[in-house]
Order: sequence, then C-alpha cells, then structure tokens
Amino acid sequence: MTAHPSSAPRVSPWVLSAFWFGTAFHWLLLLLVLMPANVESFVGSSLKGTYSGALVAIGAVMALVIPPLVGAHSDRTGRRVPYLRVGVGVNLAGLAVMAAAVTLLGGMAGFWVYVLGFVLVQFGNNFATAPYSALIPQLVPPEQRGRYSGVMGMLQAAGQLLGAVSAFVVGSLHLPALISFVLIGLFLLVPALVTMRGVPDDHAPPAAGQRPAPWRTLFAYQPFLWVFITRVLFALGQYSVQPFLQYYNADVLNQKDPVTSNSIMLACIIVASIVSALIGGRVSDRVGRKPVIYVAGTTMAAAALLLLVVPGFGAALPLAVVFGLGFGAFTSVDWALGSDAMPSDSSFARDMGIWHVAFVAPQFIGGPQGALLDWGNARGDNLGYTLVFGIAAAFFILGVLLVRNVPDTRPKGVHRPA
Repeated sequence: MTAHPSSAPRVSPWVLSAFWFGTAFHWLLLLLVLMPANVESFVGSSLKGTYSGALVAIGAVMALVIPPLVGAHSDRTGRRVPYLRVGVGVNLAGLAVMAAAVTLLGGMAGFWVYVLGFVLVQFGNNFATAPYSALIPQLVPPEQRGRYSGVMGMLQAAGQLLGAVSAFVVGSLHLPALISFVLIGLFLLVPALVTMRGVPDDHAPPAAGQRPAPWRTLFAYQPFLWVFITRVLFALGQYSVQPFLQYYNADVLNQKDPVTSNSIMLACIIVASIVSALIGGRVSDRVGRKPVIYVAGTTMAAAALLLLVVPGFGAALPLAVVFGLGFGAFTSVDWALGSDAMPSDSSFARDMGIWHVAFVAPQFIGGPQGALLDWGNARGDNLGYTLVFGIAAAFFILGVLLVRNVPDTRPKGVHRPA
C-alpha cells in the first residue's frame, strides 16, 4: 500500500490525522496542566521541579523503547489499526489509575500509584502511535506531504487549544481533577475511533524477498541521520521549558492563579500555531521544508529568551503568540521532512518509530532541567528559569544551524542506505 508520487491518497487528511487531535488534547491537559499541579500536591512546592522532571523522564523510557519495536512488528504483520485499538485501551486504563491516585490517595503512596498510571499511559500511547506514525509516508505521495503534515499540525494545535480551554474552564469553576481525566479519556477515544474507521488497513506484509534495511544501517543514510539529529535538538528545546511553564507563571510572572494564567498563555501559543501550521505546510510543498524551519526555529529561540525579561504577564502574552507562530510552522513541516527522509518503503512503521524516538527521548531532559531549575532558584532572582530558558534557546538555534544538512526532498529511487 505504499504511495507513489503519481498516486492519490486514499483517505482524507482530516480523518488520517484525527487521532493526532486526540493525543494533542491528551498530552497538553495531562502534561502541562494536571501533572504539575498533581505532583506539587503529592510532594510539596520545594521539590516540585525535581519530581515533575523525574516523572516525565520515567515516562520517556516507554516512549524510547516501544515505538521502534512495535513499529517493526507492525511492518511484519502489515497492519496498523489493531495496534491503535490495543494502545488506546491501555492508555485509558493508565488514565484511570492516575485519576484514582489523585482522588483516593495522597502523599508519596499516592505519588507512586500515579507514576504507575503514567507508565501505563506512556506504554499505551506509544504502542498506538508507533504504527500510526507510518500512515503519512505510507499513504501520501511526497508532493502532498506538506499539505497533509500541515493538516496534522493544525489538528494537533486545535487539540492543544481545546485542552487549554478545558483547563481554564475546569480551573475557573473549581471542578474536581476527576473531570479533567474524564475529558482526556473522552477526547482521546472519539478521534481514535474516527481514524480507525476511516483509514484503510489492507496493507500486505512485505514479500519474502523484500527485507527492510538492517537497524544498524539506518543512520548511514544521511537524510535520515540529519533529520533525526535536528529533531532531537528541537525536542530538547521544547522539553527544557514545557514541563515548567506553569511554575514560570507563578514564580516569574507572579500570577496568583498560575493554572489559569498558564492556560491563557498556552491558548495564545496554540491559536497562533493553528494559523501558521496550515500555511507552513503548504508553503513547504512549494519552496522546500528547510526555509520554513529556519524561520520557525529562530522565532522560537528569540521568544524563549525574551520571556526572561518581560515585565509582566501582559507583556508575556504577545511573546507567547510569536512563539506559537514559530512552533506551528515547525510542526507543519516537521512530519513532512521526516516522511521524505524514510530510507525504505518496506519498513515505514519501524523507521518512523525510530524517528519518533527523536522527539520523545529528549523528555529525559526534564529530570536534569527540573533539578537545575530548583538549584538555580534556590540561589535567588529566578536564576533557574534563566538557565532553563537559555538552554532551550540554544537547542533551537543549533537545530536551525544543522537542518541545512537535511535534503529538502527524498531522492527518487532511493530505498535503502548504502
């Protein structure tokens, strides 16, 4: 079922990327709103950065190991949708465990049950998304991948926006945390059903004589190598700041209700990213992927640095919009660039699973960055935020500098690394 440049996609971009909408809602509300507040309630304010970072790092173990292994198995079976079904089921079970820890338990005992639930969430979500990640390179011809990637980026941003709005409403009405977990489960399940019902799943496994390139040779294929490296750098920048944005609202911007102000800031980022996502994807089909990434990465780096010197929350919101414009443009092109760099038509899920590692393995930086945040802040003047945001900007700039090594399009006729 490999798509060729002259073929037409067999599924709407909106149906194909519906599950990305659900996962975006899921991760924004869980990772950026619920988890920081939940962890602080378990361990206290003095260790919130350390434990939040450690929890993200623990979850990243699952995100590091599962996608390549499940992707390779999916390639051998030739199926994608069954993995989506199983993964979503485990993901929902993990959310139930986390909700139980918050509503029924407390203290460190509750925290460790919470960790168990989060591990299940990571396992299920990565089990589902590893084969799912193969669908754009598998079904969409190269000349349309920018458009499909743009729709994917727009739906992800829309899911994040709805997550931020939901967090604002729940916080404003002082509803129990259980409501948020129910919303996460609902908005994960319904889009998953849309995708599972609408995506063709008649892909045949590779023929006996057709074997994917060995694992060890993937990084010998230069387009794949450089896409992987630059994606790692952008993800390191993202995860250097993302888990601590709510704490930034409280400690630097002096917001009395950091959950609500964080939701407003996230909404500004996301609305701007929706605008730039569709535009960026279509532009990249015409001018190439790299020019869009040059502008997007530089914009994100500048915004991250300027957030350190803003006088207050009102001044931070326009910078959030600027960051969102860069982030949306980057996400719209990122998936197309990765799809163009796949080395083999017979192992899309495995190779996209390995590429997936490039933006989940950097979650490990949450541990040391959280410890660095607490260490710096203990020395006064919010030094921890200066260090963390400055490191994020450095990662973005390095990614911009190195993306020039990535070819704009996949060379025709290339199927395996040399």
